[in-house]
Amino acid sequence: MSPRTVAIVPHTHWDREWYEPFQTFRLRLVELLDGLLALMESDPSYERFLLDGQMAVVDDYLDVRPEAEGRIRALAAAGRLTVGPWYVLMDEFLVSAETIVRDLQLGMARGAAFGGAMEIGYLPDMFGHIAQMPQILQQAGFDHAVVWRGVPSGIDRTAFWWEAPDGSRVRAEYLPVGYGNGAGIPDDALALVRRIENHIEELGDLLTGPLLFMNGTDHQLPQPWIGRVVAEANALQDALELTITSLPEYLAGASAADLPTWTGELRSGFRANVLMGVASNRVDVKQAAARAERALERRAEPAAALFLPADRWPGSVLDAAWLQMVRNAAHDSICACSVDEVVDAVLVRFAEARQIADGVGDRALADLAQTLGHRGPSLVNLSSRQRSGVVELVVPGEEPPAGTQPLPHEPGLLGISPGLGTLTLDAATVRTIIGMLPSSSQIDAHTWVQQVRVEEDDAGIDVTIAFGPDERPDLSLPAVKQSLSTLLDARPDSPVRIRVDQPPTVHVLAKTPEVPGFGWTAWEPVALRHPVSVGTQADGSVVLRNDLVTVEIDAEAGTFAVDGTAGLGRLVDDGDHGDSYNYSPPAGDQVVDRPDDVTVSVIAAGPVRATAEITATYSWPEHVDGSTRRRTGSLPVAVVTTVSVDADDPAVHVRTRFTNPCRDHRVRVHFPLPEPATHSSAECAFAVVDRTLQAEGRPDEHGLPTFPSRRFVSAGGLTVAHQGLLEYELVDIDDGATTRSARTLALTLLRSTGMLSRLGMAYRPMPAGPLTPVEGLQLVGYTVDARYTVQLHCDDPYELVDRATLPLDVVHAVGRGHRPPTGSALRIEGAEVSAVHRHDGMLEVRVFNPTAEAVTAHIDRPGWMVDLRGRPLGPVDGHVTLGPFAFATLRLAGQDSVR
Repeated sequence: MSPRTVAIVPHTHWDREWYEPFQTFRLRLVELLDGLLALMESDPSYERFLLDGQMAVVDDYLDVRPEAEGRIRALAAAGRLTVGPWYVLMDEFLVSAETIVRDLQLGMARGAAFGGAMEIGYLPDMFGHIAQMPQILQQAGFDHAVVWRGVPSGIDRTAFWWEAPDGSRVRAEYLPVGYGNGAGIPDDALALVRRIENHIEELGDLLTGPLLFMNGTDHQLPQPWIGRVVAEANALQDALELTITSLPEYLAGASAADLPTWTGELRSGFRANVLMGVASNRVDVKQAAARAERALERRAEPAAALFLPADRWPGSVLDAAWLQMVRNAAHDSICACSVDEVVDAVLVRFAEARQIADGVGDRALADLAQTLGHRGPSLVNLSSRQRSGVVELVVPGEEPPAGTQPLPHEPGLLGISPGLGTLTLDAATVRTIIGMLPSSSQIDAHTWVQQVRVEEDDAGIDVTIAFGPDERPDLSLPAVKQSLSTLLDARPDSPVRIRVDQPPTVHVLAKTPEVPGFGWTAWEPVALRHPVSVGTQADGSVVLRNDLVTVEIDAEAGTFAVDGTAGLGRLVDDGDHGDSYNYSPPAGDQVVDRPDDVTVSVIAAGPVRATAEITATYSWPEHVDGSTRRRTGSLPVAVVTTVSVDADDPAVHVRTRFTNPCRDHRVRVHFPLPEPATHSSAECAFAVVDRTLQAEGRPDEHGLPTFPSRRFVSAGGLTVAHQGLLEYELVDIDDGATTRSARTLALTLLRSTGMLSRLGMAYRPMPAGPLTPVEGLQLVGYTVDARYTVQLHCDDPYELVDRATLPLDVVHAVGRGHRPPTGSALRIEGAEVSAVHRHDGMLEVRVFNPTAEAVTAHIDRPGWMVDLRGRPLGPVDGHVTLGPFAFATLRLAGQDSVR
């Protein structure tokens, strides 16, 4: 009988930040790599080491040891040090599909500088795995993955075929007890042999071939005696053949015969915790991520790629934004299962990425405005589908145009409004005001300085500031400010008379004409086909109606009905004695689902938008008592919910705000379903995933069927699109004779808990990390600002997401450009678009088909289909066929043109 091969892969699992902040962990990283490099260079028996599959480990080290780059490159080129392919080991469910792709591309690019990245999808500690990961890996040229968490009971051995919804598949090496099954190898050959034999017995029938023995765990230092003890163990016996190797070497000879197949996502807790509660802790982090993703992926990159010349593509600043996004994708970072110092840093990175994206997007749209040949406001659509919307405008005149809705005027510059005469100030005050003025002539979203006239006489200095609703490119406000400052220096005692000269304007809410995908159109008033109005029922309840949808506000319960489906928006507060990883109910819970008092007021009455404001006051228990594990105390909280309906729109747009006063609790908004649901359909990376009402678990982790959705979830005839509210659950389950069905969709708005990890929870008895109190997880004093959109019987949830989260931009054209009043910089029809950006000067787009039927994507120019490494796959001549659930990357020819 041949000996069983035991493939020992020395490695470390490196969390950049977790229960200690990044810089603290980096000190340990420097210690580890200093010792590792010296060990590998001096001891040939220490043959291999895996740097955790993430290039950030290398970059973080080289930032403080730049002189070591050549040593790392030499060991990597010799095959002894394995690097990449990821930049960080991301959480797959809590970041966008584009973030996952850019993470992989950044890791592969950095790995190339060290002789090449490992071509294996190493996924050792993600809290479950997305359905499309095999397709992502195949598009990078990978045939293998390595996984631990999420593998279901249906997989009965240590390898299986993992198939994506499109049919792409990789061989998955399964680590049943994790990436540390070979951690802490003893410095004794006999003890090592016994340990391996015990582990083989532990795996039982799961192990049908060689044993992969991962010699490492969290932040483990190299064990220098491995080479010697392995040689001694081989000499002691002949039943096992121990070898020190790398993952690529081991998997190159791994058998693919007679393997079971699993299709779709891996979210089972059958053998390992999937820690599903990370989707709902620290909602501030999840919403910050959603804002930054939207600003970068859906606004900055498309605007800069389509409306700036190719030679002005701001690649370096966008790369800086993406680096922050990718760093935050690390699972302990985006999952916020970390100490407060880590989460503070995560929020700063998201803010910086969003600031870069906002600035790039604004500049690109300003450039577009300069190229438009007409004068006045124009609408810009940065989605692929043609659509209309509702925008705020300031237009000339004393009366709002037909079909628009007047809004209150905002105060003007210096608080002076037209018609209020002249304001007289002393020179020192004016000098202070000048110093506070922006360098740009744009005062607010709707107002520009058109001209500044300065005149003087013996009685003083007259300054007339002319405002208008569009930009004057020839006006240099800094020059005007300098000239006025010089005059004030010469006449410090003279009074200054300031007058505002502004033609009559009105601030309105307006429905827009249809705007081409990735295009623009000049604004002009449009007729409202279905204007919205506000009415009152016989019982006094407020009704918002536009012929497409009717919303009735329940002034007693603080909820609303949509087309007869009542009780939507019901807030449910219950206790949470869990931790950052898992929700867990307290022993003695108090569930609060009715307000103490409700008031309803009408904020806007149409015809473009109607809004009702619901102010509901609740009494929520203050906290969970640590000794009794019961909720105790009572604190008042006012929850303000605005419910809006727009003209010609069948959706209901909702915003819920409250400042959290309590600890140890969870707040969810409930949506009764129009019809019972046996499953949910939620957006995930490049796909819509169907899920049942159950989740597989075990005594060590209750199989709680809370699931993540990227931007929308549908069930029972209702779709909810949201911004960073990732966790949902189907509740109110009816156990029928043949099927189980749910009557309500619950969306989590807040989950407060004060422990990084906890011992003795009802839903997870053993800890998942350090037992560290973390005050920030409670989010006491944090103002929840949750936005979500509800639509019944929605045929296209991606279109709903665009409507709900990507408003049309407004630019003000000066009429000196060459573009016509309506046009498009890029036309893509028939598929969803994940990315529009530039790569080496070429326009690169990523399209995907989230449906189970093949589609044809039509593109207005030729190009090439490439894989995720940029390697050509074939020409594209105006269209590309995408199979079910497939995605493709296209590099398109030609420069942007006017259409």
